[in-house]
Amino acid sequence: MAELTTIARPYAQAVFKHAQENDRLEQWSTMLMTVATVIQDPAMCEVMASARLSREQITDMLIDVSADAVDEQGRNLIRLLDENDKLALLPEIAIVYEHYRAEAEQTIEAEMVSAFPVTEAQQEKITAALVKRLGSKVSLDVSVDKTLLGGAIIRAGDMIIDGSVQGKLSKLASAMNH
Repeated sequence: MAELTTIARPYAQAVFKHAQENDRLEQWSTMLMTVATVIQDPAMCEVMASARLSREQITDMLIDVSADAVDEQGRNLIRLLDENDKLALLPEIAIVYEHYRAEAEQTIEAEMVSAFPVTEAQQEKITAALVKRLGSKVSLDVSVDKTLLGGAIIRAGDMIIDGSVQGKLSKLASAMNH
């Protein structure tokens, strides 16, 4: 994975610089995420692995499938990646691009895994608390994992807040064993 990131970084940097210069960070984010999603679709993976279609046909199909979300510059990027045999890098390029964007917008990506669904109001309170604690804008991604038993785990940058029942039980078991 680190190797993919290394290869994807120059492409992501170039796209980010272009998007920033043209004040189109959001549009490029949408384009990259759309194309990355299409490429990762199992049916598309099967088509890409098939020897029945040429690379050019696969590229044209990718452009057609994502036509509503991708403009001419996005199509040019797809063609460039195809010419360099790097189409499979698009998901990694999208991830690296989002890191550059978050850094430029001084936004920290935070992930919250909760044992139960979290309401919009709860998300807003948690986001506000993280903004206050971290001193930056926070983009909170919430998911549910019932194996936590209760509570939640929040990851933001190198900070981890484990308020899950599972985490507390693990700490208790560790303390009892030592």
